Amino acid sequence: MLTKIPKQFYFFLAAIFILNLIQSSFTQLIFDESYYWYYSQNMAWGYFDHPPMVALLIKISSIFFNEELGVRFMSCVLSAVNIILLWLMIDNPKKNDYIKHFFVLVFSMTLLNAYGFFTLPDTPLLFFTSCFLLTYKHFIKRPTAGLAILLGVFMAALMYSKYHAVLVIFFVLLSNLKLTTNKYAWLAVTIALCCYAPHFYWLYENDLVSIKYHLYERPNGAYRFEKYTLGFFVNLVAIFGLTFPFIYKALFKTKGNDLFNKALICLTYGVLIFFFVSSFNRRVQTQWIIIVCIPLVIVAFNYMLQNKQALTWIFRLGLINTVLIIYLRIGLIYQPLLFNFYYESHGNKEWAKAIEEEVGDIPVVFENSYRNAPMYSFYTNGTPTFSLNNFMYRKNQYSINDAEEQIRGKDVAYVSKYLNNPTFTYTRENGGLYKGKYITNYQSFRKLECILADTTLTLNFKENISLKVYNPYNEDIDLKKLKFAVSYMDDYKKPMQTLQMTTEPVLPNTRFLKKKDTTDFIFQLPKTKKENIGYFRVVISENDLLYGLNGKAIRVK
Repeated sequence: MLTKIPKQFYFFLAAIFILNLIQSSFTQLIFDESYYWYYSQNMAWGYFDHPPMVALLIKISSIFFNEELGVRFMSCVLSAVNIILLWLMIDNPKKNDYIKHFFVLVFSMTLLNAYGFFTLPDTPLLFFTSCFLLTYKHFIKRPTAGLAILLGVFMAALMYSKYHAVLVIFFVLLSNLKLTTNKYAWLAVTIALCCYAPHFYWLYENDLVSIKYHLYERPNGAYRFEKYTLGFFVNLVAIFGLTFPFIYKALFKTKGNDLFNKALICLTYGVLIFFFVSSFNRRVQTQWIIIVCIPLVIVAFNYMLQNKQALTWIFRLGLINTVLIIYLRIGLIYQPLLFNFYYESHGNKEWAKAIEEEVGDIPVVFENSYRNAPMYSFYTNGTPTFSLNNFMYRKNQYSINDAEEQIRGKDVAYVSKYLNNPTFTYTRENGGLYKGKYITNYQSFRKLECILADTTLTLNFKENISLKVYNPYNEDIDLKKLKFAVSYMDDYKKPMQTLQMTTEPVLPNTRFLKKKDTTDFIFQLPKTKKENIGYFRVVISENDLLYGLNGKAIRVK
C-alpha cells in the first residue's frame, strides 16, 4: 500500500518531519509539556488529569534523545505517520496530481501544525483517530476478526490518549447503528475494554479522581456570551485560519453517500454540536475541538479535487496561512520576532537557572503551580519539586503522588506569589515575578481529608456539625500544628471568604491525628456576612501555611 505513494509525497513529508525535529530541538517546553514530562518520570496506568498515553510518548522519546527533543521526538514521528494515514483515507484517483495542495491543506491547519511537534494529549488523540478511521474504513468493506481486533486496540489507544476520545467512538457508531448487530463489532468492543481494563482499575484505586475532576471540580465561572459561546465560534475559525470558509463549505456540500463519508460527517457535526452546547456551560478550549481536523482534511481535500474554485482558493489562502505559521514558529524560538508578545516557550530555562543559582540544589516548593514545579525540575536536571496547592487553586498530579513525602523534613526554597517579605525574587522578561524564601524542616500534610456526612447543608451558625479527618500518612500528626477553617465559595466554587474555626475532638484528650486512621470532631460554621454563598469547604493549615484543599465542596441550601 505504501509503495503506491509517489516519491514527491515523501519529499514533502521528509521536509515537514525535519522541520518539526528542528523546531522541537530549539523551542523551549511549554508548561503543559513539562507537566506531562513530570508524568513520565513515574509511569502509571493513569494520572490526575489524563490517561497515560502522553507520558508513554515522552518516555519513549527520552530513550532516544535528551532535553526538549527527548520530550517531543515521538510527536514528530506520529505527526509524520498521521499525514500518511490521512493520505491513505482518500480514494480519489486524481489525488496524486495534487500532492502539494494536500500538504498545503494539512500544514495550514494551525493546531494540526502545532501538534506536529508539541507533545500534549491531543497529539496521540489525533494520531489514533486516524488509525481508528482508516481501520474502520476497511472494516465496513469487509469485517474480519483481524480488523475487529485492530479496531479494538485503536479504540483503547484513543481512550488512553484523552477522555474526549469517547466522542470519536460514539459518533462513528451513531453513523452506523447496524454495527450493534455485527459480531465483529462486538469483538472490537470486547478487545477495547480488555485493553483499557488497567486504566479502569487505576481509576477505581484512585477514587475516580480524573472523572470527578473533569465532571465536577474543573474551574468554571458565570456564563458570558462573548467568552463562552462567541469564543467557541472564534475557535472554529482559529483552527483553520484563512481557509475556514472553504473548509466548512466543503463540509456542508459533502453528502454521506457511503458509510465512511457518513462517519466523517457524523463525527464532525457531532463534535461541533457537542461543544456548542457545552459552550453555554463553560469556556470551550480550542484544542477540545481539534478532533474535527482529521475528518475535515479528508472531506476538504476530496471536495478540492471535485471543485476547481475550492482547490484554487484553499491552496492560495493555505499558502498565506503557511507563511504566517512558519513566522510564528520561528517566533516560538526567537521571541523578538513577536515584538512584545511572550509565549509559554519563552524564558523558562532562564528563570529556572536563575532560581537554581540562588537556592542551589535544594528542593523547591511552588505554591499553586503545577506548571512551574515540573518546568523548574526539567531545566535543573530533575531537582525535586512540589506544587503546594491551597484553597484558592485546584488539585493536580502533585495531590495524589509521593512528591510531598520526598521533600518533607528537608530544607526547601519556597516560591509563592503570596509572600510579603521574600528573601529572594526574580523578574521575568514578560513581567512575571517569582518571590521566594527558605524553610528549614519543611512540613506539609496536604493529603489530610476532611469528611462531612452530608453533601448539602443549610448555613446554620449555631448547629454542631460532625467532621471526620482522615490521616493517610505513616506518622501521627500533632493537632497543635494544625488550624481548621471554612472557606465560603460562590456558585462557581470561587473562594469568597475563609474564616478560622474551632474544632472539638469527640474523644477527650485527643492530641494527635493517628496515622492511617480517622479522628472525629464537631464544629460550628463561623459566621459570615457574605451573601450568595453557593458552597463551603473545610480546610486545614499546617505549620502556618495557607489553607489547603482538604474537604469536598459542600453545597449550601
